[in-house]
Amino acid sequence: MYLVTILGNLFIMLTISSDSHLHTPMYFFLFNLSLADIGFTSTTVPKMLMDIHTHRGVISYTGCLIQLSFYSLFGYLDSLILTVMAYDRFVAICHPLHYPVIMNPQLCGLLVLLSLIISLLDSQLHCVMVLKLMFSSDVEIPHFFCDPSKLLKLACSDTSFGKVLFYFIVVIFGGVPVSLITFSYIQIVSSILRVPTSGVKYKAFTTCGSHLSAVCLFYGTGIGLCLSSVYSHSPRKSAAASVVYMLVTPMLNPFIYSLRNRDIKIALERVLKRTS
Repeated sequence: MYLVTILGNLFIMLTISSDSHLHTPMYFFLFNLSLADIGFTSTTVPKMLMDIHTHRGVISYTGCLIQLSFYSLFGYLDSLILTVMAYDRFVAICHPLHYPVIMNPQLCGLLVLLSLIISLLDSQLHCVMVLKLMFSSDVEIPHFFCDPSKLLKLACSDTSFGKVLFYFIVVIFGGVPVSLITFSYIQIVSSILRVPTSGVKYKAFTTCGSHLSAVCLFYGTGIGLCLSSVYSHSPRKSAAASVVYMLVTPMLNPFIYSLRNRDIKIALERVLKRTS
């Protein structure tokens, strides 16, 4: 599954970069989404595979902090890129005549850069939360990676500050993207419903179908992970939910965009013809 995830996302990136027809804002954001997916899944899965192979699940305190930082960075970058893609679809459908002017290359680059900066802030807040906690010399984390919610439960010191910061991160850094995506799609749906031609409606819904599927998959598995960590006391169930969130979602994204997108299919055919 990890190999399919890496190869699938690399193939999407190669297709977009090698085909000039795909040098548009939508595919520029898709390129960055694939890059974030590779980083997100590579943060935890290789270490997990090595632990399975060596039968040693050991990580240093510094290694744990590094893993936590990159996990938060790429996870939130994924979320923000999906939010930016929702804005791109909103402009394309609700303001089609102004789309080339609004979604110019400078704005697209700025949106990705801002997403990266905000993601870095999110990862540093997670690090600050863990650095404020005290642990015993040997701690056994009931998980296959350094999950911040699990670290909060294992701390020996007062965790009130950590819990407040953790819930602040979840509410602000999780709630804002979901709200913006929801607002974008409310505007998109209301705009599409006002169109009298059924053919135009179908084309507009098809354009958003791949992105909406990716959003539902990402946030659906993310909510499932949060609920399992809060309400389930079984480490196995929590680990299973994390695997779905970290591995299945990034693995399925290339299939969602390649199978439901005509432009990607045509570009893939061109790439395959060149290599054959």
